[in-house]
Amino acid sequence: MAGEEAMIVAGIGCRRGAPSDDIVSLIFAALSNFGIAHEDLIAIATETLKAEEQGLANAARFLSVPLVLCPLSDLGRVTDRIITHSLRVQAIKGVPSIAEASALVAAGHNARLLGARIVANNITCAIAIGEGS
Repeated sequence: MAGEEAMIVAGIGCRRGAPSDDIVSLIFAALSNFGIAHEDLIAIATETLKAEEQGLANAARFLSVPLVLCPLSDLGRVTDRIITHSLRVQAIKGVPSIAEASALVAAGHNARLLGARIVANNITCAIAIGEGS
């Protein structure tokens, strides 16, 4: 990456009404799994249809990072790099994992998942690292 800083993104999948405290806790757990400080997180990403979810907006505000909204068409372009395959999400959204795909899309060029998504309280979180756009 020649002097550029890595882009670390938390991808989130959740049902409507997910509380921001639960989202933040899961992000912290996922980052901790990979030995990453929460200060190194540059964004939270999810699908565009979650734009009105206050829990996601509040989590991003709490962590002082932007909430990146990814169209389903962009998520579909990274399915070959997704680790976890949810039959339910595939049937409803057309992609195997919102969290993993969102993280990959938002992390940008040469993005890769650090591991499979984690799950708690009907929320999924995946961490990706990339070079940005």
